[in-house]
Amino acid sequence: MKKLGLALFVLTLALMLTGNALAQNVGDNSVYFVTYYSNANTAGAPDGVVRAINDGDQATTASEGVENGPLWAAFYIFDDSEELQSCCACLVTSDGLLSESVNKQLTNNEFTGRAEITRGVIKVVSSSKNDPTNPVAAPGLRVWGTHIQATTNIPEKGPFFVTETKAADANLGKVELSNLAISCSYGLTLGSGYGLCGCTPEDHDF
Repeated sequence: MKKLGLALFVLTLALMLTGNALAQNVGDNSVYFVTYYSNANTAGAPDGVVRAINDGDQATTASEGVENGPLWAAFYIFDDSEELQSCCACLVTSDGLLSESVNKQLTNNEFTGRAEITRGVIKVVSSSKNDPTNPVAAPGLRVWGTHIQATTNIPEKGPFFVTETKAADANLGKVELSNLAISCSYGLTLGSGYGLCGCTPEDHDF
């Protein structure tokens, strides 16, 4: 019985170690994130911020000081009428941090040429290409966003409070990816310079 008990203990320990090894090797391959913005471009309200980090999923062995494994956060900004208003792809190097201002970067150069939208949806594709009109999904980004909450609308909005949440992982189908790319391409082409959102240099925060 003692030998059987020892054998079972060894087997259990081996399974636990194997399970831990497998768990460490299996990452979250999400490449698509969605969140919202609220009270943007609103008098008296603070600015919202979307932050993305590159977790190094795409990094490979390289000489010290040689950058490898970069990704681009392909942003697609919609208004509350479900219309795409701007798009861009911003570099996030391995282990790097990107911070994007909702007011100053993401909603200040809409296809309409006016920064008037106050709320809507932000979609982010983790891409291996720096082209929002032709993103190539690749895992490695993680995304958070701050939200500006107003306590009252009567007689005017305010005071405001800031919350922050992790952007929701979403399913990125071929149709959705194609729709985002085509809508961005058409918008940038027809917008005559409008609609391309700005990219903040890495490690510059708000």
